[in-house]
Amino acid sequence: MTVFLTHNRVKLALHTLRNRPGPSLLLLHALGDHAPTETPLEFASWPGAIHALDFTGHGASTIPAGGGYTAEVLMADVDAALSMTGPATIAGRGLGAYIAVLIAGARPELVRGTILQDGAGLAGGGQQPGPIVVRGVPGRTTAPDPFALVELGSDIRPSEYVARFAELAAENSGLPTPIFVCCKARPDWLKAILATKGAAETTIEIALAECAR
Repeated sequence: MTVFLTHNRVKLALHTLRNRPGPSLLLLHALGDHAPTETPLEFASWPGAIHALDFTGHGASTIPAGGGYTAEVLMADVDAALSMTGPATIAGRGLGAYIAVLIAGARPELVRGTILQDGAGLAGGGQQPGPIVVRGVPGRTTAPDPFALVELGSDIRPSEYVARFAELAAENSGLPTPIFVCCKARPDWLKAILATKGAAETTIEIALAECAR
C-alpha cells in the first residue's frame, strides 16, 4: 500500500511493505535509489510494521523544478513520514543513513533508534564546500532527479555539525544507544558520530533486536 503525503509542494510516496501490530520500522534509501517494493531479507525478523519512504526527487515522489536539494529538506521529508507512521525505528542506507542521524537528533521523541548501512551518498561532499557544476536535463520528469544526484552527492557534512545531532539523540531519546552503525565505510562525519556516546558499531541482527525491544 502506498500513500502520498504533502510536504510543501511535494508529494511524498510512503509505502507500507508489511502491516502488522508491533513497533514500526521506516526504511530510507540511498542516493539515486528508491524504496523497496517488498521487505528486504535482512529486515524479515522485524516484529511489527515496515514502511519505506521515497525522498523528494526519488521513486514515486514529486520531482521539484530547478533542484534546491539539501539534507535538511530530506530530513523534513522523514518528519512528514513520521507524522503518519508514529514513533519508528529508522534504517537508512547511504544518504538515508546520514538523514537518519539528523532526524534522530531533531525528533528524538519519535525515533526509536537508527540503523546505519552502506550505500550511495554515504560520504557526501566531505568537510569543505567545493566547485559544483549542475546541468539539468530538459524535460526530464522521471526519477531520480539529476539535480538531486549532484546536489545531495556534494552536500557538505562538517563533523561538528553532524556530531551535535548524535549528541541530541543520546541526550533526549531515552535509549542507551540511539544510533547503530552497521556499515563498513567510515567518512569523517561517521567517525565523529562514533566518537560520541550516542553511537555504537554492531551487526544488523543485533541492532534490529535492540530496537525492537
